[in-house]
Amino acid sequence: MDKDFLLKTQTAKELYHNHAAKMPIFDYHCHINPQEIAEDKRFENITQIWLYGDHYKWRAMRTNGVDERFCTGDASDWEKFEKWAETVPFTVRNPLFHWTHLELKKFFGIDKILSPATAKEIWEECNAKLQTPEYSVRNIIRMANVHTICTTDDPIDSLEYHKQIKADVFEVAVLPAWRPDKAMAVEKAETFNKYMDSLAAAAEITIDSFSSFITALDKRHQFFHENGCRLSDHGLETIIAEDYTENEIEQIFAKIRGGADLTSNEVVQFKSCMLYEFGIMDHSRGWTQQFHLGALRNNSTRLFNQLGPDVGLDSIGDFEMAKPLSKFLDRLDLNNQLAKTVLYNLNPRDNELIGTMIGNFQDGSVAGKMQFGSGWWFLDQKDGMEKQINALSNLGLLSRFVGMLTDSRSFLSYTRHEYFRRTLCNMLGNDVENGEIPHDMELLGTMVENICFNNAKEYFNF
Repeated sequence: MDKDFLLKTQTAKELYHNHAAKMPIFDYHCHINPQEIAEDKRFENITQIWLYGDHYKWRAMRTNGVDERFCTGDASDWEKFEKWAETVPFTVRNPLFHWTHLELKKFFGIDKILSPATAKEIWEECNAKLQTPEYSVRNIIRMANVHTICTTDDPIDSLEYHKQIKADVFEVAVLPAWRPDKAMAVEKAETFNKYMDSLAAAAEITIDSFSSFITALDKRHQFFHENGCRLSDHGLETIIAEDYTENEIEQIFAKIRGGADLTSNEVVQFKSCMLYEFGIMDHSRGWTQQFHLGALRNNSTRLFNQLGPDVGLDSIGDFEMAKPLSKFLDRLDLNNQLAKTVLYNLNPRDNELIGTMIGNFQDGSVAGKMQFGSGWWFLDQKDGMEKQINALSNLGLLSRFVGMLTDSRSFLSYTRHEYFRRTLCNMLGNDVENGEIPHDMELLGTMVENICFNNAKEYFNF
């Protein structure tokens, strides 16, 4: 994994080393904890920064026959690292093999392959560096040349750590992103009402009707806006866009607020209404809305009951996508209330679907207003990124693409931007060598720099 890793042509090497590599990182979607940035946390060992919360690695370890105790259980940090080192040689051709060694090389200067034979020395070398001030969270962010970070935050969040970071005058912008999924989670009345009580307290308002519910959310939306948020995010199986009336929604809300569970039809009506209302809020304040679509979550009931969500129990789903997505976007667009939008699909079968859908609602007001988001989750690997880039190139304007993100809980995951950039440059380099695009380094170099950073900076306009 030398300096020309993944770069198969001279053009690819020129594009990466002279253009892509120098660009800062605009990480507009991730799941890192802002408290750890505010406190400038220092991790005791490599397991804590690398394996805690990383469901990608847990899935691989389980597949390799590793007991849950060494993934999410009470094994020591060394034991967990040792089991990961045993697993890594079996990840050849899985993106985890590339990610692991990119992170070791980028942040720790380690070129060795992680295995049982090298585990102890790599453990000791990484841990020694992590004990130094140069490896605090903020310095790791600096080391990665990060310009902007957008976290993922619930509407009831106090944003206290974002405020603290800003007050410290940390040169990297760390901004909240609005993730209101719990405000739509009406499948269980008891859970929803507990959340409503928390929302009412945060907004300092009594929630006794649907209109007061929307008022409470709008107050929190304004609070997020005042604290630098310009970006929302929704994690959905698919867009929901059923028909409803205002009277029906008032009755549905009164029913669930009264403690009664909703019917399946009432659930989809309410969620359809909420997606529309959130879209209106985002447009009113000039935000960008993101939709992560297609995950079938928490498939193993046994492990979900034991461990909870976000532990590696999710897979690609095969939900209907085109009709509800079109109907939802059209509802907003009909009244000129469609915000800038980024759509991510988890099922690669939907690449061309998303690639054509975004073209339906481009309106000339903003370059690339509708975005086909980067390869996400199971698709943020070389093959998935290439397919997304090809679909976007064939059906839209790759040059207007806002590029990669980490979507990670780890501060070492910034190498995913490098992985993407190398892949992008290699694809363009191959096209040049094949005579399919001109060997115009000014044109292509500018294109690469824009996709890596400039487009996102201009598009999100933080």
